[in-house]
Amino acid sequence: MIALLALIVAVAVASAWLWTPDLKRGDLEARYTRGASDFIEVAGLRLHVKDKGARDAPVVILLHGFGGSLQTWDDWTRLFEPTLRVISVDLPGAGLTGADPSGDYTDAHGMVVLLALMDALGIKHANLVGHSMGGRLAWQFAAAHPDRVTKLVLVSPDGFASPGFEYGQTPEVGLSLKAMKYVLPKSLLKMSLAPAYANPEVLTPELLTRYYEMMVAPGVRSAMIARLEQSVLQDPVPILARITAPTLLVWGDRDAMIPIANADDYLRVIPGARLVRFPGVGHLPQEEAAQPSGQAILQFLGS
Repeated sequence: MIALLALIVAVAVASAWLWTPDLKRGDLEARYTRGASDFIEVAGLRLHVKDKGARDAPVVILLHGFGGSLQTWDDWTRLFEPTLRVISVDLPGAGLTGADPSGDYTDAHGMVVLLALMDALGIKHANLVGHSMGGRLAWQFAAAHPDRVTKLVLVSPDGFASPGFEYGQTPEVGLSLKAMKYVLPKSLLKMSLAPAYANPEVLTPELLTRYYEMMVAPGVRSAMIARLEQSVLQDPVPILARITAPTLLVWGDRDAMIPIANADDYLRVIPGARLVRFPGVGHLPQEEAAQPSGQAILQFLGS
């Protein structure tokens, strides 16, 4: 009995020490936004949106990946805004957009939100850039709404089956991942993020803090788990074959999350698609090789 009581006390102490509550929304908005002007009511959501550059310039919309936020595009935004209108958004369930009241995190709902955002901003057509999960959303949108997409850029896009993510099947979300709703030490997040970078020095303490604070924003962790539970992949080939927008693939050749070998699948199916690869770069070219990768995209969009 004494031993059991000691174990219960030890577990309680450890849980209290490791417990990671959400940060306060007001504090995060004060740190990462200019105020109410950075938010727009769309499709029942208060979307966190950054809208930079000249309003009469060609539009580029940037869609981040799983676990990311619109700040991942900061370097590209600075590079693009002299010649483009640059719109980045925290997707439903991410960053300062936070949880979707509908609880729907499917790609189909994501496309509804993206279309509603474009309509709300008066954007008839735009260049679309998507990274990883955001890339999957981007290519589905381009296939479903070809009249709204001028050019398409896919940065290490997700979408083809891989171990644990088979077509037509809901992925298994283990208890250890579900536990992040309650426990998420910054050290654990660093271990999770590190494989995304070929150069470990890119993951600075400041960058880690930003990822951490966006992940412990109100409702985000629960939304991430819900998104995984709702992610049912479908065979992308028939969808990709319908894309009519000129398409550029951007990939780091040391991507450990979605290997560059996957580019062959896209090149084979998307009509006229081409690839630009970056040596010694991992899963996040927009952070790890912002200048060369951003210039390649500017050249593509201007061609």
